[in-house]
Amino acid sequence: MAALLERGPALVHFFDYAHLNSVRSLPYLVAWNERYAAAGLATLGVHAPRFGFTADPSGLAVGIGRLGLEHPVADDSAHALWHDYGVEGWPSLFLWGAGGALRWFHFGEGEYQATELAIQGELRAAGVKAELPQPLEPLRPSDAPGVLVVAPTPEVFPGGDPQTPWSAAGEAAIDLEYEAGGAHASIDGDGELEVAVDGARGRRISVTAPGLYRLSEHAVHEAHRLRIEATAGVRLWSVSFEAATPG
Repeated sequence: MAALLERGPALVHFFDYAHLNSVRSLPYLVAWNERYAAAGLATLGVHAPRFGFTADPSGLAVGIGRLGLEHPVADDSAHALWHDYGVEGWPSLFLWGAGGALRWFHFGEGEYQATELAIQGELRAAGVKAELPQPLEPLRPSDAPGVLVVAPTPEVFPGGDPQTPWSAAGEAAIDLEYEAGGAHASIDGDGELEVAVDGARGRRISVTAPGLYRLSEHAVHEAHRLRIEATAGVRLWSVSFEAATPG
């Protein structure tokens, strides 16, 4: 931490590379790193696995590389840092200031504007004189401060829990109903998915690396039926749903 704080504040981000809420927060981390690294902000990702497959070190570099991250990422597969920080879920953000004081933290998605304002405050406290940009505009309508968001359908674990995958060897398909702004699957293995929404002709998705794959996307909160078929080489761990604004 002393090394991270040499030039200015440090932003520590706990995430899992195949977890929906984690991945939705990453564009903001990337943007803040691009905006403020030159002014002294140090950005550090901490990968703390949520699923059995994301704890596999052989797939970690591939999964993180698929996200295109350029800031450093620490491997916390044993959840040592997770417990030291008292993290309560994915994603979690901690902003450290001069002298190692914790200046801001947030568990879960959201509060992006407040986080960026906290970063700017710490940069000014560290002596940055340059004019800082206006905070980012929300990247999604559901990210705007104070916006009404409808809770999506809870996450589904077709294998029974986050540590047990589903594969086509046991069942021919997954059929479910959901209400959300979109659906995603946490997957590893190699092969193809065929995804049909509301009985429409199935869309094929090639699975070439472990990670999060988008199954469907809607502009607002909507109700739909989803059918997922997979080839034998694919292991599906979770189907998760993103929050959206009301229709």
